[in-house]
Amino acid sequence: MSTLEFKPSASLLEPLAERLRPKSLQEVAGQAHLLSEGMALRLAFESGVPHSCIFWGPPGVGKTTIARLMAGAFDAQFIMISAVLGGVKEIREAVDRAKAFELSNPGQRTIVFVDEVHRFNKSQQDAFLPHVESGLLTFIGATTENPSFEVNSALLSRAQVYVLKPLDADSLRALVDKARRHVSLPLLEEEATSRLVNYADGDARRLFNTLEMLSLVKQKTAFDESSNATPKNLTWLENVLGEQLRRHDKGGEQFYDTISALHKSVRGSDPDAALYWMVRMLDGGVDPNYIARRMIRMASEDIGLADPRALTMALDAMQTMERLGSPEGELALAQCVVYLSVAPKSNAVYQAFKAAKQFVKEDQTRAVPLRLRNAPTQMMKNLDYGRAYRYAHDEPQAFAAGEHYFPDDLKAQEFYNPVPRGLEIKIAEKLKHLQDLNRQANAKDAKNAKGLHAPSESITPKEP
Repeated sequence: MSTLEFKPSASLLEPLAERLRPKSLQEVAGQAHLLSEGMALRLAFESGVPHSCIFWGPPGVGKTTIARLMAGAFDAQFIMISAVLGGVKEIREAVDRAKAFELSNPGQRTIVFVDEVHRFNKSQQDAFLPHVESGLLTFIGATTENPSFEVNSALLSRAQVYVLKPLDADSLRALVDKARRHVSLPLLEEEATSRLVNYADGDARRLFNTLEMLSLVKQKTAFDESSNATPKNLTWLENVLGEQLRRHDKGGEQFYDTISALHKSVRGSDPDAALYWMVRMLDGGVDPNYIARRMIRMASEDIGLADPRALTMALDAMQTMERLGSPEGELALAQCVVYLSVAPKSNAVYQAFKAAKQFVKEDQTRAVPLRLRNAPTQMMKNLDYGRAYRYAHDEPQAFAAGEHYFPDDLKAQEFYNPVPRGLEIKIAEKLKHLQDLNRQANAKDAKNAKGLHAPSESITPKEP
């Protein structure tokens, strides 16, 4: 007995995301800020003249799709290179194909699309420059990383950067409806549909892959018509999807955007937002010890002496995290991030440190005054090292009023300016008191110096 084999057509073997890839600009989901009437990229399409550009955005938002549509709109040869798999050999082959196409199709252009262009090194990116300059080819790159960091400035200056955004919930719901017209999907309750959209996380490709999996699940239970006729709830969907991490590139642009949001939330004294961003990072797989190290920085940079306990709290949280690990130690991080958020804020020490660094960088190297030098040997003492030094603890209020601690040929500088918040209120009061003592001592020294240098009066005997 022969075995019957079902061989699906090539189109059915294609992933759903590829089968539903937009065939026209009007079908592209989202990106209204670029593709709506009068917007930058729409105008580029309507101009009829291709130009080199870079599409920057997260996965599954249409970078490759728009590049292919550009090739179709301009009737250009489309050559795709993956920077993950390709190299100089593939670049040379693309250039040769562009030259051959130009000879056989005068007036038509070649578009070379480089996916994940940030994976190419400097020399590989430079290989495109002469051919872009000559007009042989139009360069289009796609990247999930910030082009200003990952793309050579020479290539960047010759390409327009278009920023693509994650797809919003409405766009993703529209894609679910579109997919239903092509594949058989289970019925979902509203709560489950919302979870499915959140699961996609702005990524159309992830959404289509998930829908394809749900379609297979429905096919496996096709014998149970009553089951497929009943809308599936959230519990069913989560059981099918399993545990999932939100999109979070641990080393990419989104990573630095999220830690920036956490830092700015702490600085802005918003404990709820700070907790949200911290949990987003933990949920995305970021090392908790990295978050702890960043909180130590926050305590020094944004709180400083307004509340010195903040630094101790951050150090304790990091030590707790190291000893307990996840998930127990994460509670200490939460406690710390809330404390840092509600603590009084001061960047006075941070600003003072930067100002001192800048001053020293620009100033000359000045000699340490002899009175401030250490004198551990007799020879140094004979050279007057440490002579005339005033030991502060032997002075009234343990303060050597009028003493000058900068180099003798440099007037006193003021780098640190306490803010009127937290402990720095008291610090400012203490510094003002010490400054008053300095002024009094300096005024007294000036008066004594004036008396010493005053001319002697002649004494005339009184007449009888």
